[in-house]
Amino acid sequence: MRVTLQSVLIFALFFLFPPQIRASEDITAEIYFSRAGMKILSGVANVATGWLELPKNIAIWTQRDSNPLIGVVEGTLWGIYHTVGRTGNGAVDFITFWLPTYPIPNPPFIWDDFSKESDYLGWRMGR
Repeated sequence: MRVTLQSVLIFALFFLFPPQIRASEDITAEIYFSRAGMKILSGVANVATGWLELPKNIAIWTQRDSNPLIGVVEGTLWGIYHTVGRTGNGAVDFITFWLPTYPIPNPPFIWDDFSKESDYLGWRMGR
């Protein structure tokens, strides 16, 4: 009984003294409008150019694989995946442009690094 009471009291102390959490940077108006503008621009661009992931991935996977047929098949499958991913994340960035986060796809635009496979990092406040 005594151990249970001590456990309950310790558990209750966690709620009485929550950890202090502070953002690593202050979001000023300049940072806010810069990030919001970047998100709305990348959102529109990624919805419009998401289909370019298909030829991009075919080229990337054809260079990686020694068998060109396997490279084309893998590139087509990954291209479809990344086309849906970039277009969908572009729509999410466009809808949530008012949140001061960075764009979800990395690189933010497909033309930033055409030889790099895309990655989706989720909502992040810093890089």
